[in-house]
Amino acid sequence: MSQLTPKQIVKELDRYIVGQTDAKRAVAIALRNRWRRQKVEGDMRNEIVPNNIILIGPTGVGKTEISRRLASLAKAPFVKVEASKFTEVGYVGRDVESIIRDLTDVAMSIVKREKQIEVQGLADNLAEERILDFLFPNDGAHKPTKEEVTRHKKTRNRLRQKLQNGDFEDREIEIEVTEDAAPMMQVFGPFGGGEDIGMNIKDMLSNVMPGHTKRRKMPVSDARHILIEMEADNLMDQDELVRSAKERVENNGIVFLDEIDKIVDRDGGGSGPNVSREGVQRDLLPIVEGSRVPTKYGMVKTDHVLFISAGAFHVSSPSDMIPELQGRFPIRVEMNKLSMKDFVKILKHPESSLIKQYMALLGAENVTLKFETDAIRAIAKIAVDVNQKMENIGARRLHTVMTTLLDEYMFEESSGRKKTITITKKMVEEKLQDIVEDQDLSKYIL
Repeated sequence: MSQLTPKQIVKELDRYIVGQTDAKRAVAIALRNRWRRQKVEGDMRNEIVPNNIILIGPTGVGKTEISRRLASLAKAPFVKVEASKFTEVGYVGRDVESIIRDLTDVAMSIVKREKQIEVQGLADNLAEERILDFLFPNDGAHKPTKEEVTRHKKTRNRLRQKLQNGDFEDREIEIEVTEDAAPMMQVFGPFGGGEDIGMNIKDMLSNVMPGHTKRRKMPVSDARHILIEMEADNLMDQDELVRSAKERVENNGIVFLDEIDKIVDRDGGGSGPNVSREGVQRDLLPIVEGSRVPTKYGMVKTDHVLFISAGAFHVSSPSDMIPELQGRFPIRVEMNKLSMKDFVKILKHPESSLIKQYMALLGAENVTLKFETDAIRAIAKIAVDVNQKMENIGARRLHTVMTTLLDEYMFEESSGRKKTITITKKMVEEKLQDIVEDQDLSKYIL
C-alpha cells in the first residue's frame, strides 16, 4: 500500500478504464488517505474519517469499474450493493446492516485464502502422510521390532515416491469427512431479511450441534483436495482469522452503494411506493457515519469504512438526500459522458478490451481475428448513434454492437482449422447499418 501513490493509482486505473480523470483522482486520494491515516499516531488517528464519494453519471461510464479496480489494487474487502434492494425497517426488504455482514464475510474469505497460501506446503505434506496411512496402514496390534520398523519405513518411502509420481491417483481409499450438522432452512418473516435470520440461526445451531464425521470412498485424486483443505483448516488459528478479518473491514473496507438515486425522492413524498425511501436513508446514516454492527464474527465498527455511492440522478440530485446523509458524502464527482473518441479507446486500449476478448475467444478455435482501424471507428460511431437514438447505456452498448457484428463467426467457427478473419469498415456497415436505421428493429437487436 505504501507504494501506491495517487499518481500510481490513477496510472493503474488508466490500464482498465478510459477517461474519467476527476473520478480517478478522487478515489486515488481517498485510498492514499487510508495509508496516511495508519501512519498518524495517537488519538488523532481515530478522529480522521474517510471522505465518502458520490459518483454522478449515467450508466455505462465506468462508476462500478472504478470502485472494483480500486478495491482490487488495495487488496481490500469490497462489496457492491444496490440501494434499491433495501427498505426501511418494518417494510419487506433487506436490512441495511447486511451490507457490513456481507463485507465481513468477504474479508474473512480474503484472510482465509491468504493464510491457506502460507500453510499450503505444510498442509500438502500432512495430507500426503494421511493418504499413505490409508494406502499402507500401520498394524498396531503388537509392538514392532527394530527390523520391522526399518522395513516399514523403506516400504513407506517407496509408496511415497509412487504416490508423488501419480501411480495411485485412481486407487480408491476411505476417508473421514466432516459434514455440517446444522440443517438447511429458510426463514420467512414480516420484516424481510429472512436470509439473514436464517444465517444467524444456522450459525447458532452449528455451535451447539457440531459437525459429524462420515466415511466416504473416493479416488486418491479427489481425496487429496479434501485432505489438504482439512489439514489447512487445522493449521489456521480461527481466532486470529476473525481478528484479522474484522481489522481489514474496519480499516480497509470499501462499500460501493449503487443506484443511490433510487432512494432519493425529489418531491419528498411520504406515501405510495416512495414511503420507505427516506427511511432507507435514515437507516443507512448510522452505518455511514460510524456505528457497531453485529455479525457472526462479533461486533464490527464502521467508522472508517469507505463508502462510494453512485447514481444517474436523472430526476433528482444529491441535494435531495436528507441533509445528514449529504454531509457524509462530501466529495461529489460528475462523470463525463462518453464520446466517439472514448469508444474507440475503450475498444482498443484497456488490457481487457472487448476486441482483445473476442480475439482470445476465437483464438481458442485456432482463428486469428483482426480489426482494421476504420472498422473500429465504424463500430464506435454506430454505438454512439444508437445511444443517441435510444436509451444511453454508455460503453455497454459496445457489447451489443460487437455481439451482433460477430454473431455469425461465433456460431460457425468451431472446426479448429487455422484461419484469419479481418473485420473491415465495409463489413461493419453492411452488417449493422440497416439495423441502426430501422429503429424498431434496433430496439430488439442493439
